[in-house]
Amino acid sequence: MISIIIPAYNEELSLESTIKEIKSTLKDNKKYKDYEIIVVNDGSTDSTRTIVLKNNVKLIDNLENMGYGYSIKKGIDASKYETIIIIDGDNTYPFNEVFKLLSKKEQGYDLVVGARTGKYYKESLIKSLLRRALKFIVEYVSGKKIKDINSGFRVFDKSTVKKYYNKLCNTFSFTTTQTLSYAMNYLTICYVDISYRKRKDKSKIKIIRDSLISLRYILSSCIYYNPLKIFNLLSLICIIFSIIGFICSHFLHINAGYILGIGGLLLSIVVFSFGLLAVLLKQIMDK
Repeated sequence: MISIIIPAYNEELSLESTIKEIKSTLKDNKKYKDYEIIVVNDGSTDSTRTIVLKNNVKLIDNLENMGYGYSIKKGIDASKYETIIIIDGDNTYPFNEVFKLLSKKEQGYDLVVGARTGKYYKESLIKSLLRRALKFIVEYVSGKKIKDINSGFRVFDKSTVKKYYNKLCNTFSFTTTQTLSYAMNYLTICYVDISYRKRKDKSKIKIIRDSLISLRYILSSCIYYNPLKIFNLLSLICIIFSIIGFICSHFLHINAGYILGIGGLLLSIVVFSFGLLAVLLKQIMDK
């Protein structure tokens, strides 16, 4: 028994084909004959709502555009079954790959992610740099390799994800913060390669704004789950600037470099001390 949740915001070009593909894939499958499709209409201004009603699936309406993560949470809360599948409504994820993901879930993985591959999985330079930066932070703090940090096609348990609601972003980085929360709590994550398809319309992600929101949630989660690693990184950055200052002073005979060098070393000690304090506070909070 599975609940399939589709967050949708102005997806009139692709939503119907997404719903039909899901129904067609599961139509003759005896193992997963009990399923529900929930579309969360996130304040769409096009014909998204009409398409949902036409295709006879469960509809949840947000009166305003509340965000990707918020819509997924709302869909999870309304779902009947324990096994949750989320997939975007833009028809870029091939739903017929779902059996690979469910097979891994049945092996005991807490989170199974469809890792995007193929020629249509391309990124702009800015988006690529921002995603790499976020990926580096998450991998550094969790100490685990992450193949696809924010794929929107994944399988997990309802009871497990609800434990981390307060740490999961309400915007497009719900998936990023879910990956981080699972990794930092020693839950198992499996990545399954899937072929990513071409979008019919432009992405609705606002790169700079949404990336900054994601960074805030990620840093907040990192500081909560493993504060010392973040403060160690910041301390290391201070030391690097300190070394650069000393080198510049030595070779260029610039006195200001010594000030930068000494200041950097002192600041690194202060930052590291804050890290130890954060660990102590976390231990107290955990009790």
